[in-house]
Amino acid sequence: MARFVDDRLRASRFAQTALSKIFPDHWSFMIGEIALYCLLILVLTGTYLAFFFTASGRKVVYHGSYAPLQGQTMSVAYKSVLDISFDVRAGLVMRQIHHWAALIFVAAIIVHLCRVFFTGAFRRPRELNWMVGITLLVLAMANGFTGYSLPDDQLSGTGLRIAFSIVESVPVVGTWIAFLLFDGNFPSTEIISRFFVFHVMLVPGLLFAVLGGHLAILWHQKHTQFAAPGRTEDNIEGSRLWPTYALRSVGLFFLVFAVCAALGGLAQVNAVWLYGPFRPAAVSAASQPDWYIGWLEGALRLMPPWEIRAFGHTVPNPFFPGIVLPGITFTLLYLWPFLEARVTHDHDVHHLLDRPRDRPFRTGFGAGALTFFMVLFLAGGNDVLADTFSLSLYAMTNVLRVALVVLPPSVGFVAYRLCKELSRGPVKPLGGPVGYRVRRTATGRYEDVEPPP
Repeated sequence: MARFVDDRLRASRFAQTALSKIFPDHWSFMIGEIALYCLLILVLTGTYLAFFFTASGRKVVYHGSYAPLQGQTMSVAYKSVLDISFDVRAGLVMRQIHHWAALIFVAAIIVHLCRVFFTGAFRRPRELNWMVGITLLVLAMANGFTGYSLPDDQLSGTGLRIAFSIVESVPVVGTWIAFLLFDGNFPSTEIISRFFVFHVMLVPGLLFAVLGGHLAILWHQKHTQFAAPGRTEDNIEGSRLWPTYALRSVGLFFLVFAVCAALGGLAQVNAVWLYGPFRPAAVSAASQPDWYIGWLEGALRLMPPWEIRAFGHTVPNPFFPGIVLPGITFTLLYLWPFLEARVTHDHDVHHLLDRPRDRPFRTGFGAGALTFFMVLFLAGGNDVLADTFSLSLYAMTNVLRVALVVLPPSVGFVAYRLCKELSRGPVKPLGGPVGYRVRRTATGRYEDVEPPP
């Protein structure tokens, strides 16, 4: 069979070269693979759920297995989610695995981006792949929000109402965008069906296209590696794709699947039957979105009640935390490789990674930025924090406003000073596990690397 295929496709030489490709052994390079495997789990569980979910906002009366909601009026979408949870075999565990995998998926992308940022893996010639990675994060957050909104429960409906207000706050075109996404007025019976198309077709299609480009660029370009004795900008040291790296990667896939399955079976998440069907006139206390949208929720809560009125028009308050802040954030992320190269005048090709301590400004800036978004994340639950610690909600909000201004530069400065001091210490290699490895030289030859005595 192998000869039959090779005789027609002439693929043996490519396969031999591909299977001999070298990948570094450091554990941090596997974080991106965790995101990839979570995406595969999302596709598998999402396909199963799609057989039983009905994306319709049409109202019906519930007569199902969950007694507390008997006789309640709800959307067909919400009813189908209840049926999946209580009547479909393995429906609830599939729902929860799907939700946990989505949470871990976005987390893995962000941790991977942090690793790339703090080690300088975005520098030339990898600026394009950095931008592709930021696009993956945007698409992952968008797909997560659309999926989170599909059950049409009270919690997701509250999030949709906030999203509708943010979209309408955009000057000039906001009303038209709201009409396209939400069918005009809110609530609308078309929202669920439109978001279902976004969630299972449009955004995943873009996600897989961008991911394919990301992996193709990674495959074409030489992989980065940490500095160590014998490693240069012209070679790469690690394990061959087959069998060492492939088996290790497959093992990681099963481990990720096991963790998601364990969480899906043991840790309750998004119990929509407790929230009830969406009622536009009601807003539950302690309503928060999934964690990766928490920073936007916090920005909306901390924003002072300011608006701009000029020339007979108003720029509403939600526009600034809901549109301007994310716009600035992702614009800076997209442009960071070029901004840093312009400031440092470093336009060389880099295949060896930095130690974070050796780039004090970058590390300090990154630490301050992470602190900024962590404060916003905490602000997204300011009502929960105030209730838990028996504090005034207004006092908690003001404390977080002060922290948003004071903490990021303080943490950034401390990180900067620590890096300056640590960079004066001895250099310790950050290579992978000690063992029998392979090195690819600049001429394409493979050399065995003996472990140190």
